[in-house]
Amino acid sequence: MTTLLEGKVAVVTGGAGPRGIGFATARHFAAQGASVVIVDLERANPAAMAAELGDGHLGVVGDVTRAEDCARVAETTRERFGRIDILVNNAGITQKRTLAEISGTDYDAVLDVNLRGTLLMSQAVVPVMQAQRSGSIVCISSVSAQRGGGIVGGPHYSAAKAGILGLTRAMARELGASGIRVNAITPGLIDTDILVGKLSDALRAELKAGVPLGRLGHPDDIGKAALFLASDLASYVTGATLDVNGGMLIH
Repeated sequence: MTTLLEGKVAVVTGGAGPRGIGFATARHFAAQGASVVIVDLERANPAAMAAELGDGHLGVVGDVTRAEDCARVAETTRERFGRIDILVNNAGITQKRTLAEISGTDYDAVLDVNLRGTLLMSQAVVPVMQAQRSGSIVCISSVSAQRGGGIVGGPHYSAAKAGILGLTRAMARELGASGIRVNAITPGLIDTDILVGKLSDALRAELKAGVPLGRLGHPDDIGKAALFLASDLASYVTGATLDVNGGMLIH
């Protein structure tokens, strides 16, 4: 039986956290036949996490805030696999700050990784996709961008994730003629390492009670949504924002 991503090559940024959205996405892509390139900082050991996916996958050290790193990731992927079919812009950081507490350093850090990183990595892979006349870019935003704040992110995080939504739509409009689809996912509260030590039992119960599906999200919930958008199942979907939040935010 043909798998959804047979013969495809996918780059996943911020993909080396074992309990993160990126690695869950990488696992689903690999299970559906893709060759996966996991990109992350050196301390995250992307090579080891790529090896956990099995043979035929690659881990590359790279910082998405650096244009030269993004270009190197794209070139390394093209040299190894001959093409780039999918990019998942997942790399991101958050900070819990009030408006008054946000320093210039805080702002730069959060905007650089989340928004600049999405731009730079997309710029790096688009020429390859344009030459192929095909490609799918999936950008990970957040429900925080829509509701104006989150549980673990400050206003600058909301701004960065909202910027990703605008960038996604603009890229979709510009790149559609080249056969490149660009979509965004807005996860709700997902139970990753980012929540460790940040939720008391009482707060966790309160948050779950506010979700119509009655639970926090799992990284696999986002990985499966990314799989849909990356695959030909979504061949006529571009410029879309896919809410994956258990009903936490119903428009």
